[in-house]
Amino acid sequence: MKRWVALLCGCLASINISAGKYIIGAQSLAYFPHYDFSSTVDKGVAWSILEAFSEASGHKFVYVSLPIRRLQLELAKGNVDFVYPDNRGWYNSITTSKEKYFSAPITRALTGTIVKRENAGQGIENIKHLAMPLGFTPVNWQVRIDNQSTDITWVKDIQQGLTLVYQERVDALDLEYFVNKHSAPYYFEQDAFVLDLTLPHNDIPFSLSTLYHQDIITELNDFMSSNPELIANIKAKYEMTDTERLFQQLLEQQGLEIEEVWK
Repeated sequence: MKRWVALLCGCLASINISAGKYIIGAQSLAYFPHYDFSSTVDKGVAWSILEAFSEASGHKFVYVSLPIRRLQLELAKGNVDFVYPDNRGWYNSITTSKEKYFSAPITRALTGTIVKRENAGQGIENIKHLAMPLGFTPVNWQVRIDNQSTDITWVKDIQQGLTLVYQERVDALDLEYFVNKHSAPYYFEQDAFVLDLTLPHNDIPFSLSTLYHQDIITELNDFMSSNPELIANIKAKYEMTDTERLFQQLLEQQGLEIEEVWK
């Protein structure tokens, strides 16, 4: 990768205003391969892309893991310069999307409803108890929560959520496809779980956001758009494929017609 980045430094020289040091506030949840900023070894695909940008631009990034609900507060206080991951569509009571600058998607995530493989395709009416990482927002489930059709069990980490599903103490877990693919085999048999396309799911972009550093966001966007091969190679290292292609693969694997997919 260093050889690639060395070739790119000259390309960024014209847009790099001045190299600086910045603090990125990141979710403390271990959501590998997307991110695990508490790791001392490999912090995930987003970190690898940001570090490639750092090496090419000269900017230095310090990563601080924070509880999800504190991220926007620390951004508003000025204690962190950027937040990752962020999304224009995510609501919080502290900052608004209109006042923030967002990068182009660093990665995209196919988040959805993880169930035991033998329980797939049974329909949303069978999801009475749903596990969800603490700090996430159950947007797709809010109507069922409000009418008491589905109860939420908050979990502190991915292993806890998967264990509850495996033991059938809950019916499903709200989780991203690649996070499940990475995490589940450490604790359970291969292919114990599936992201059920007949249940709520979304293709969600993960972006870097800031209140004040629009120039760095512009640089990062230019870096990613100018170096698609480098970005693709980094994602391939983490065995992450395009979400549209992944959706088609899951559709075929689950033997579903498009009309049967949750909307």
